[in-house]
Amino acid sequence: MEQGGSRAKVRTWPAGASITTARLGALRPHGEALWDWLRGCVQAERGPGRLLPWLPVALGAGIALYFTADHEPIAFVAALTALALAAVAFALRHHALFALAVLIAAVAAGFTVAALKTARVAHPVLAQPLFGVALKGFVEGREQRERSDRFVLRITHMEAPRSTSSLQRVRLSVRKGTAPAAGSFVELKARLTPPMAPLQPGGYDFARDLYFQGIGATGWVLGAVTVKPAPESGGLALRYAATLQGIRDAIDARIRIVLEGDRRAIATALLTGRRDAISAPVNDAMFISGLGHVLSISGYHMAVVAGVVFFAVRALLALLPALTVWGPIKKYAAGAALAAAAFYLALSGAEVATQRSFLMTAVVLIAMMVDRQAITFRTLAIAALIVLLLAPEALVHPSFQMSFAATLGLVALVQLGLPALFASPDQSGTARAALWGAREIALLALASLVAGLATLPYAAYHFHRVTAYGVLANLLAMPVVSALVMPAGLLGLVAMPFGFDTVFWRIMAIGIEWLVLVAQGVAALPGAVGPIAAFGVGPLLVVTLGLVTLTLQRSALRYLGVVLIVLAVPWALAAERPDIVIGGDGRQVAVRGADGRLRLLQDGQHGFLQKVWLAADGDGRSASEPSLGAGVSCDRDGCVTALADGRLVALSKTPEAVAEDCHKAAVLVTRHPAPEGCAAYVIEADTLRRTGAQRLRSVGTSWQASVVHPPERDRPWAPRAPLSAISSARTKHPADRSTASSAEREPRSPTAQGERAASQRPSPRSQLSPAARTPASPPVDDDEPD
Repeated sequence: MEQGGSRAKVRTWPAGASITTARLGALRPHGEALWDWLRGCVQAERGPGRLLPWLPVALGAGIALYFTADHEPIAFVAALTALALAAVAFALRHHALFALAVLIAAVAAGFTVAALKTARVAHPVLAQPLFGVALKGFVEGREQRERSDRFVLRITHMEAPRSTSSLQRVRLSVRKGTAPAAGSFVELKARLTPPMAPLQPGGYDFARDLYFQGIGATGWVLGAVTVKPAPESGGLALRYAATLQGIRDAIDARIRIVLEGDRRAIATALLTGRRDAISAPVNDAMFISGLGHVLSISGYHMAVVAGVVFFAVRALLALLPALTVWGPIKKYAAGAALAAAAFYLALSGAEVATQRSFLMTAVVLIAMMVDRQAITFRTLAIAALIVLLLAPEALVHPSFQMSFAATLGLVALVQLGLPALFASPDQSGTARAALWGAREIALLALASLVAGLATLPYAAYHFHRVTAYGVLANLLAMPVVSALVMPAGLLGLVAMPFGFDTVFWRIMAIGIEWLVLVAQGVAALPGAVGPIAAFGVGPLLVVTLGLVTLTLQRSALRYLGVVLIVLAVPWALAAERPDIVIGGDGRQVAVRGADGRLRLLQDGQHGFLQKVWLAADGDGRSASEPSLGAGVSCDRDGCVTALADGRLVALSKTPEAVAEDCHKAAVLVTRHPAPEGCAAYVIEADTLRRTGAQRLRSVGTSWQASVVHPPERDRPWAPRAPLSAISSARTKHPADRSTASSAEREPRSPTAQGERAASQRPSPRSQLSPAARTPASPPVDDDEPD
């Protein structure tokens, strides 16, 4: 109000300000209510033991952060940082920020554990292929595969022509049936190659896996393997490995006498963990149908082994009245089951999934012996902490991710009161029997559904496919595996020293035949497998956060996990696909044509690489599909095909082809130097040796490239190339070359519809017969990763 003279003037608030103020005032109660709700949710999450399940999550986050670093961190600096953060957390133990401080310290601890593990296993890695390498050393283990055998050699002496390379371990392939026994000392000659890098940007890093196994190269044995007397003792670890290998070989030999083919291979896989001899069609059918988990010894197998031993021992002890009255036979049986599970762990090779399942089983059995609740999130958290502390590299392996995701979902189901959902009422004997059968079927269906949904994002990320009928396959197959296959296998192991095992292997084969029949039948159903194009790690991290939030939270905050999972789905499906994919050796090129599917230009065969590329593109075709060559013209000088917009992509194998394709193609891949002034985007062999495989996307008249080895990245398993430049490719794209003319889009060689192209492009290449246009395929090592 203003007073002027004898009059007083009254002014009101501006209209806009009054509306805003009124709205804020109306929202204040809602904001206070939201704050009170969030505070209540946080209070509900507090309590004894509530922090423990989050510790492996934070530890895993630190390990994941380590693997994203561009160069190797300094381990002792990371360790000092982790210790300092742990001290801060201890100082805040009575403060409200204690939980946050502990989680931050756990992240730092995870980073440190991974850095220290890398420093502990540090060893040389082969940088360039070597031929005619003379090796001497101890055989640490061998694998029998479908077409060949493999073994790991710990090198004691190495001689390579024109090379001073020194390696500690190599993995070598050899003709089937000729791999030397574990523990033997051998001499041989071999061709060695660097560990396999990712086959495309964002692909799985096989070299990283081999690095943490202590393997610095892979290769193929040239000639015979000569077993020699060992000049020195191989050590206790080698004797232990040789003993276990001998037991596995003895079991496999006994099974081989009775069974053959995939029945023998699957029986051996279930008992010893060696699943390399399973044929590709059956292996694919198992995974497409959702039964692939049967082949990997995990929680199910460990539970069956421990359960059979537990109930058998308890039943035997119950026959002794004195023990029944005075002794805790339940605890004795749990101890026997624990010992059997430990032996099964050692016999099966102690893979990550087996380690996790053993630790879970051990915690459950120990809890039973000390009268504590067994199946809880804390049990799973302890198992995860032990695995990550001992083998932090397991975090980035599909086995770890899928195993713990499935177990997390199942434990959450139990915590929600799964047994109470299917409690059997007290009725007549017949009704109870019928209800028991329905209850077990419902439990199996629900468990299969939950485990399948929990692992689906990880299967889509790593294997680029989802299975539609996993619940059906598990309902049909798993009761037979549980009641017939696994018990028969265990009885066979017990009876083998006494010579009465044959009948049990035959019983086991009956169930395995049913398992294979179900897998192949379900895999043949329409829509049994849904191809998913490769997507980045971002959606997977969001899904993981959503899954953890949904299962570990007690309050209404858990439903934020559903929101995160839903948001990640369209993000994953919206991933952009490349226009061109180029192999790391420059011999394989995939080009997206006008139909949106890939076509292959190749100088030699590489079925595994093609299979990986097609899967990552969400393409269900096999590597031998004839349509992969549709629209591709090849002669002895190279291959050419057109992009969706008509521009040409050439794979040139001779200098003459390079000179011609420089002026006709938009993209040129070659192992020869390109001439000055080449108008195409050129990717040479020297470039690929530095960058690894590449993916190209067309952006206007230029190309956007992503590579396996960026220039700033230098890790022990993927050391940076000596040269700092990423690409020597020419990136100029004149407008007159952005779209190929009609004459340039014709095939190189004359066909029924392409004689005009041959006349317009006079070249020695264009006069070849169809037989001569097929390039010779060099032999390919059977050294594909598992």
